[in-house]
Amino acid sequence: MALEKIQKENDIKKLKPEELPVLAEEIRRFLIEKISVTGGHLASNLGVVELTMALHLVFDLPKDKLIWDVGHQSYTHKLLTGRKSGFDALRKYGGMSGFPKRKESDCDAFDTGHSSTSISAGLGYVAARELTGGSYNVVSVIGDGAMTGGMAYEALNNASRIKSNFIIVLNDNEMSISRNVGGMSQYLNGLRTAQAYTELKKGVEDTLKRIPGKGDRIISQMKRTKSGIKQLFVPGMFFEDMGITYLGPVDGHDIRKLTRILREAKRVDHAVLVHVITRKGKGYTPAEENPSRFHGTGPFDIKTGEPCEEKKADTYTDVFSKVLSDIAARDKRVVAITAAMADGTGLSRFERRYPDRFFDVGIAEEHAMTFAAGLAAGGMKPVFAVYSSFLQRAFDQMIHDVCLQNLPVVIAVDRAGLVGSDGETHQGVFDLSYLSMIPNMTVISPKNRWEMADMLRFAVDFPYPVAIRYPRGEAWQGMKQFRAPVEYGKSEVICREKEIALIFVGHMAETAEQVWKMLKEGGYSCTLVNARFVKPLDEKLLKRLAEDHSLFVTIEENVLAGGFGEHVLEYTEKMDLNVKVCNIAISDDYVEHGNVEVLRKEVGLSAETIFRQITDIYPGGDQTE
Repeated sequence: MALEKIQKENDIKKLKPEELPVLAEEIRRFLIEKISVTGGHLASNLGVVELTMALHLVFDLPKDKLIWDVGHQSYTHKLLTGRKSGFDALRKYGGMSGFPKRKESDCDAFDTGHSSTSISAGLGYVAARELTGGSYNVVSVIGDGAMTGGMAYEALNNASRIKSNFIIVLNDNEMSISRNVGGMSQYLNGLRTAQAYTELKKGVEDTLKRIPGKGDRIISQMKRTKSGIKQLFVPGMFFEDMGITYLGPVDGHDIRKLTRILREAKRVDHAVLVHVITRKGKGYTPAEENPSRFHGTGPFDIKTGEPCEEKKADTYTDVFSKVLSDIAARDKRVVAITAAMADGTGLSRFERRYPDRFFDVGIAEEHAMTFAAGLAAGGMKPVFAVYSSFLQRAFDQMIHDVCLQNLPVVIAVDRAGLVGSDGETHQGVFDLSYLSMIPNMTVISPKNRWEMADMLRFAVDFPYPVAIRYPRGEAWQGMKQFRAPVEYGKSEVICREKEIALIFVGHMAETAEQVWKMLKEGGYSCTLVNARFVKPLDEKLLKRLAEDHSLFVTIEENVLAGGFGEHVLEYTEKMDLNVKVCNIAISDDYVEHGNVEVLRKEVGLSAETIFRQITDIYPGGDQTE
């Protein structure tokens, strides 16, 4: 087996040419088998098998620097650098990451997880190489979806200035997570139709060269003008006009052609872009036919492609999707915005029902936020649905364009808290901190599926900026009997006693209820409060609770610094309330990949660890009346 011969980086160079197609087939079979058990990013990885092989054949790792944009397509790269044994624990706690990690291998040149970063990082490496006198190659691999992100264009603008080799590989599979949109997608569509461009250009040059004494001069003159040979065939000449040499398009599944064009790219003494056409999900029919579903998949049946687990109850995203569509039926001012995540955020239903009021702006969270601000200023009710970790990219726009003008934009913060297997780059554990520091921002978080619906209705009717924060996964159905109307700035008291007050945020409700029951069984008198509003704080309730409670315990799935608990502590100290505050949150660190329940135990957010923390600082019990 060819794959068995790959034990470390550069081993692929030892294979015979006839073994390479065999290796590609074995890699695809291996990935399908492993990901069907562990889950992971399948379609994107199946699409770049030959491209990755060609990169490893042409470049020398770890000396040369290979940077994967987003990084979820790096599985073949990991195989070719000797990490085959790590796939049994892929994305599990303590196991191999699903993204490039510098601490995992010297062959991973840059940690990635978010989109549109690779060209900037590559340029940094190039500058460092020139300043230190290095001699390595730098290659940034970016997808056509990531090319809709503004940061990629900022980097391209600077790439045109460099005077030494820098290779950008554009992996063009016509798909990001959702289907690509916008001008760049249309531009690349035009390039895809020009498959014969390279051969045609060469044919024109060869013909001109045969003109005695004049051919070379004619070619040189054409290359110096804006109406050069490429201008005849390539729409817009976008990259060339920026000073970046364009090579391609090339078949991304033909190793011979790929290695040839990459070697040609190495000889260019400035920035060069290699345009590679691949097929997402190649080699596995279910993934080819439905690449979006196999972008990030759980365990599945290889024969059918169907998930192994039966669909559970509605997720918070499902509830959001259904309720928002119902709201939009009654209010024509409601519009929905996504940054290339219509399926993941649940907006596909809205798109089908109200296509004229649905906007997919591509992977451009910054633009999405300011676009929402413009819609709000124009009298609409925009709802921007975005993952918590991606919302970080639009921080400035929230401050400057939305909240400074106090515009009624609803930010639906999906995947908040611990998300699990994708790891550090995707954990949504910072949003409460950065959202609650912004003037004019209101931050709410539901405890269960019914409160999710009520809060979304509240948010759409609210005349100012509001962020509604909810987690990945099944919408909890506990505490159904507690459904007080959502009133601005007011918490919900689930059970009123004395001594200890447990105050939880959003989806920590189930854990808080477990802790409350454990304390009750231990003989403690304990109040249970659903914060509902992270900002503003329910200061009146806190002041009343301080009259007959000696300990406040705040519980949130967010970092401690700047989170809900710290705001509660700050208020009690400012008002000189006679109460001790214990903040249960995530410490000042990044949380790695793994099962969410395992991660909660590790970061001290399981019911058992919270109970121990409380009883350590508040010993006793048997205090019930």
